[in-house]
Parts: sequence; structure tokens; C-alpha cells
Amino acid sequence: MFEKGHSRCCGLPLLLVFLVLAPDLHAAPACKSDPAAGVDWQECDKKLIILRGANISGANLFGADFTSTDLREANLLASNLEKATLVRASLAGASARGANFNRIEAYRTDFKEIDAEGATFTSAEMQRSVLHGANLVNADFTKAELGRAEFQKATITGTRFSLANLARVDFRGTEFTGPLDFENAFFFLTRIESLDLSEAKGLAQWQIDMACGDAETKLPAGLTVPASWPCKFEND
Repeated sequence: MFEKGHSRCCGLPLLLVFLVLAPDLHAAPACKSDPAAGVDWQECDKKLIILRGANISGANLFGADFTSTDLREANLLASNLEKATLVRASLAGASARGANFNRIEAYRTDFKEIDAEGATFTSAEMQRSVLHGANLVNADFTKAELGRAEFQKATITGTRFSLANLARVDFRGTEFTGPLDFENAFFFLTRIESLDLSEAKGLAQWQIDMACGDAETKLPAGLTVPASWPCKFEND
């Protein structure tokens, strides 16, 4: 009798603990949701899939893995991609105004002609990424790792590159009016040939001495053209 009563006493509390702590077996995982505006794909595995033209505006894509995924012409307006993995993905032609790309991993990623006006790329890892023809007006690349990234024909009006690693970045042919912020950016062999940087903010002589300009490069007042210009490159 004692043993039977003891079983009844303890069984109900244990059942309640299980019901509280056990996962909801009937809930559909968010990662299986179809692409849609506002979708929650936080930390989901979305690599090696085709999302071309998908509308995932306003989506929570924090920490999601888009390695080698096709996001061309996707709508990423105001989406949160912080800490997402975009290695070798393509966002060519995507709409990403106001999107959060902070701390993304985007090695050799294709951002050609992306519309990322007002987007943030703070502390992003974007080595060797291609941003040809991108709209980066008022974008923020503070502390970003951009080694060997290519910005040809990109619009960078009002863009911030303070404390960014711009080693061997190619800015030739970029379009901008007014000041750019390069305060304490690392300019080792940065390609600035034929650019008018006379209104750039934060540029110091030590940066210019490491960069690669030419006779048509215009510098802010007080800075002088190094004797090492134009630079010599192996493929010249």
C-alpha cells in the first residue's frame, strides 16, 4: 500500500515537469517556412539553394547560413542579416536598402549592382567581395574587413569606411559627390587612381603614403602626393 501510494504521489509532478520542459512536437520548425516578407530564419541552414527574386524583406536572418546560395534580385529591404554566412553567395541586383549586414561572413561574395543604400556592414568580413555598380549611398563599413574587394562603378556618396581594412581595395571608377569618411582606415596599396578625394574626411598622410594613386588623384588640402605614385603592379 505504501509503495502504491508513493507512486501516485510522485508520478503527477514528474509528468508536469515533462510537459513543461519537453519540446512542442507539433510546432513546425521556423527554418522550414517558405520565403516570405518577415520570415524568421534565425540561424537556419539555407546554403546551396535558389532564392532568386524571393521577397524576404523585413526578415530575421540573424546568423543564417547562405553559403553559395543564389539571392540574386531578392528583396532584402530592411532585413536583419547580422552574423549571417554569405560565403560565395550571390546578391547581385538584390534590393537591400536599410538592411543590417553587420558582422556577416562574405568571402568572395557577389554584391554586383546591389541596392544597399543606408545599409550597415559594420565589422563585416568581406574579403575579395565584388561590389561593381552597387548603390552604397550612406552605407556604413566601419571596421569592415574589405581586403581586395572591388568597388568599380559603385556609388559611394556619404559612405563610411572609418577603421576599415581597405588593403588592396579597388575604388577606381567609383561615383560619389561630397565627403567620404576614411578616418583611420588601412590604405595599403588601395587603388584610388583618378579619384577626387579633396573633400574626403579623416585622410592622413600615412594613409596616402601607402595607397596607390596617380597624377589625376586629388587629395585634401595639406596632403601631398608620394614619390612612389603611380604604384607598380605585377600585372602591369
